[in-house]
Amino acid sequence: MTMQYSLGIDAGGTYTDAVILRDSDSRILDTSKAITTYPNLMTGIRNAIDKLNPEYLKQVKLVSVSTTLSTNTILERTGYPVGLILVGDYTIPRELPADYCIKVRGGHDSNGDELHPLDLTAVEQFAVSLKKKVSAFAVSSYFSTRNPEHELKIKDVILKLTGHPVVCGHELSQELGAYERAATAVLNAQLIPITYQFIHSIMNEVRERNLDAKVLMLKCDGSVIDIKGAKLRPIETIFSGPAASIMGASHLSGLDTCAVIDVGGTSTDVSIIKRGVPELCEKGAVVGGWQTRVKAIKMESSANGGDSHVWFKKCIRIGPRRVMPLCFAAVNYPNFKEKLEKNPIPLRTMLNEHIQPTKFFVRTGVIPVNPTESEKKLLEVIGEEPLSIHEILNKMKRFPSPAVLDSLLNQRVIHAIGFTPTDALHVLGEYTEWDVEASLIGAKKLARFTQLGVHAFCKKVKQQVARNMAYSLMSFIMEGRGKDGIKMMLEEEVPVQYKVNIPIVLLGGPVKAYYGELKGLIDADIIVPEQARVGNAVGALVGKGIKRIEITIRPYSMENPDQNFLVFTPVGRKKFEQYRAALEYSQKAGEELILDSLKDFGLPESSIKIDTSIEYLVPPGWKQTPMETKMTFVGVCTPGFSTD
Repeated sequence: MTMQYSLGIDAGGTYTDAVILRDSDSRILDTSKAITTYPNLMTGIRNAIDKLNPEYLKQVKLVSVSTTLSTNTILERTGYPVGLILVGDYTIPRELPADYCIKVRGGHDSNGDELHPLDLTAVEQFAVSLKKKVSAFAVSSYFSTRNPEHELKIKDVILKLTGHPVVCGHELSQELGAYERAATAVLNAQLIPITYQFIHSIMNEVRERNLDAKVLMLKCDGSVIDIKGAKLRPIETIFSGPAASIMGASHLSGLDTCAVIDVGGTSTDVSIIKRGVPELCEKGAVVGGWQTRVKAIKMESSANGGDSHVWFKKCIRIGPRRVMPLCFAAVNYPNFKEKLEKNPIPLRTMLNEHIQPTKFFVRTGVIPVNPTESEKKLLEVIGEEPLSIHEILNKMKRFPSPAVLDSLLNQRVIHAIGFTPTDALHVLGEYTEWDVEASLIGAKKLARFTQLGVHAFCKKVKQQVARNMAYSLMSFIMEGRGKDGIKMMLEEEVPVQYKVNIPIVLLGGPVKAYYGELKGLIDADIIVPEQARVGNAVGALVGKGIKRIEITIRPYSMENPDQNFLVFTPVGRKKFEQYRAALEYSQKAGEELILDSLKDFGLPESSIKIDTSIEYLVPPGWKQTPMETKMTFVGVCTPGFSTD
């Protein structure tokens, strides 16, 4: 029997991790880390794979990827233009994230009966007029979860006329809520072209390396999806990062119930897994302010990571932005240390986030799209070598406007460099991956504004980061129970301590360094797994293929609730005279839909487990068949670790 290996990749906000597992015992054989590259994540992924042992790589049969790609696209509003078609009596209370929108006649009622015939002519004109302006369409029809007929007709017509991908509301959610379904469909359509490019790059990479491997992507509920599904429903891969961290933490620690604190470069994510199942948020994920109907892992993310900017104004501040650590910049830019040493100390009164003795700016190589005049002027000054505000001032004869700097930072055209918690750990000697001397120079400069020595200053930064971690965890566990009280308890010298009854697993590069501080803040069993630094890449691999399907049975009319039943499934509506026939059909349809959607994993049917649960809605005193029967089917298969 030849050994089979699996490759897990996680492209996070700051770092891209890769890991190779042996399928027979899921032992980690090799790991690597590279810097995540923007706008093309593939460069970072390639760099991470290049560092792995080629002998193991040859035998990889499964590649699973988790990425922050879709989340960042929505947060940074860099999605592609979309045309949205709303069908039926929509009263849209708020704006929707679409560039072009039309409302046409049609739609159904809550029984799935047609309210108005569909106005296909209007749809055709809209589609043809936008063929060159958009790269995808979204369709949301009134009560399409009860009858998707109008959405499907429109999809056919648009595909024939434009060839562009079309996303229907009913394909993404079986829940009612016309507005949220429309928003979810639009966001999904915006992501399709970007996800296509990303997936094709991954597939090319696998081909060029001659790997005979299946490719999967992690979804935001901790399950995996095959590449075909990920292309059509990229929205489901938002927040796959946090999903990767919780699956990875559980696998590495061998615990099926634990809390996870994942400290990345950009953010710290907190979540909980119970009996092997991550908690999902009830309402659906909120992304970039849009309420969607996407089932995602319940988590709290705070803008505090290892690369958060540490700066001073009246007191030590950490974040919310991330910068390149001084220790890392010194390795990448040869003259950086001398520059840092010589950079003058600004007056206390002038300090702000950009005016700091340790802050520099440098070009990233990303070309700006339609830059403004002031952006062009600033870019003439900032080049391939880091510049401080002081140097920019000398060249431009005035301070650059904070708004212009922010705009270029948001577009990733320039990078900021500054002091970070990672630098503080370098000075303390607890994590020394890069240039310790650069961190020390920075710490001396910032410590001058405090009444502290260099070491004490770095300890204080480290303590503040640990407090932020504890605060994130406690406010997540005690949801909505007074964040100020939690802050006070963690910050004041009060003789009490939080006790957490489930183990806490720490993930991320230098998390070991925070173990002592966290122990002092929270009384709990705190675990740092041996491979904590690549936990997310492991998580990308250990997700299972999970498919959830809901089917609802209702009497056609409440006047005669014992005859004529409607069955609503994700693929359409059916009528039955008898309740029993409706029930039998539903059971069979649910199982078939599950098997059909999981067959793309290429596993034998016998390896797919299906769980069915039934809820009956029976009001008090109701004698007839249930007013509503809701059947939920959950199919599970494990794509990796097959030992044959």
